[in-house]
This record gives sequence, structure tokens and C-alpha cells, in this order.
Amino acid sequence: MSQQDSTNHQATIVEQFSQQAIPFAQVPGHLDSIQRLKELAEVKQGDNVLDVACGPGLVACEFAAHCNHVTGVDITPAMIEQAQKRQIEKGLTNLSWSVGSALPLPYDDNSYSLIITRYSYHHFLDPRAALVEMIRVCKPGGRVLVADVAIDPAKSASYDRLEIMRDSSHTHALTTEEFTALFQQSGLEECRQSVYGVEIELEVQLKASFPKPGDTERLREMITADIGINEYGINARMANGTVIYTVPIGVFVGKKAHN
Repeated sequence: MSQQDSTNHQATIVEQFSQQAIPFAQVPGHLDSIQRLKELAEVKQGDNVLDVACGPGLVACEFAAHCNHVTGVDITPAMIEQAQKRQIEKGLTNLSWSVGSALPLPYDDNSYSLIITRYSYHHFLDPRAALVEMIRVCKPGGRVLVADVAIDPAKSASYDRLEIMRDSSHTHALTTEEFTALFQQSGLEECRQSVYGVEIELEVQLKASFPKPGDTERLREMITADIGINEYGINARMANGTVIYTVPIGVFVGKKAHN
């Protein structure tokens, strides 16, 4: 991967998520299962938490009630603006925000006791390097948690084609097997994993998306036609006259070694 490739991809992410900054937070499914993340992360009052690719601060603001401090970092300034607004609305004081990249992270080694990221890894050109960075800034004995789409290997290529059409900053949704290998080879200890599904209404998601002209209708047709087939691994179906689907999410947690 060249520096130019990385720069171009980061520009695509900023372009996409500058548009998605407000509607992203309004997709109901994006508030799902945060309680499960808190439990798996074993967040506690003394923790200083880093939320990588924090988006509009949904996860960071929820974690803030259970720890000492949360720092959120995201490459998209519009997302950080939404996160700051959310913090003010919730009356929270123990958060800070930075505009910055996940690779490299703009923090010193061994800075945080808990590093989290949610729904970011399918945007990374080099997920292994991103995990290395998260581990670098984690204190020995601290925890690293990644929650993201974890797709069935047999559906992976089809799902990627669909998502790249919907969001041009998508790169690849790792499979559960790829995530498992990533963590097992990372040097993290006591690795654990869990799964959950995010149920999304098709029309709500399309309103929060910014594909190329003409592709919104194509996406609608593709997902609707997938009902009963499940080519994309998202179990598209009709419920009360509305197309809904479920995105499979894997949660992977490990502890940084002391040595």
C-alpha cells in the first residue's frame, strides 16, 4: 500500500462521513448492544479509555458514565463536531475529542487502560497495522476491544460488493475467522469473542447513505431481491411491509501482556 493510496482512501472516508455525520447517529441500530460492549470490555471507574474512529460519540458517551475519562479520535471533523454536541446534550464532562488518524494513532505508548473501536475495521486498508497501533497505546494489562462486521466467508465477496456500492470508503468486512487469526497472532492474551446482530431498516439505511447517483435504487433492488436467498449474509426479509436486514457483528477482546 503506497502513501498515495492511504491518502486517497482517507480522503474518501472524510468525504463519506462528513455527509453521514448527522444521519449515522440517527440509525436506530447504531445504538444497539452498547451494554454488551461495556460488559465485554470490563470497563471500570478507574479506566482511561480511547475510542478509535469514534464517529459521533455514541459509544464514547455511553462508556463515559462508567470510567474516569474517554478520549475520542476520528479522522472526520464533522463527526467530532457531532460527538461534542452529544457530550453537551448529555451533560458529560469526562470526555475529550481529537481529529486524527487511526494509523498511526497520535498518542504515546502505554497511554490508555482500555482501547475500543466499533464499526471501523471494514474501512481500514491495513487492519493488522491498526490493531498493532491500538495495542501500542494500551497499557500493559489493559484491554483492547474491536467490534465490527464479521461476515460468513462464503458471503464475504458479495457483501463487500454491496457495501462498496453503498459506501465507497468500505474496504473489506473481515470474516470471523480472519478476526480470530488477527487477535491470536497479535500477542494479546486471554482473547475472547462474542457475536450479535444489528437489525436495520433498508430505507432508513439508504437515507443515511451517499452512494453514486442511481445506485440507491440499485441497492434497494439488490437487497429486496435477496430475500429468501441471503447471498449477502444479512438475512434480508419483509416485516410489516418493510425490508429489514441484520448485519452480523463480531466482538473481539484481548489483554495486553505485562512483559
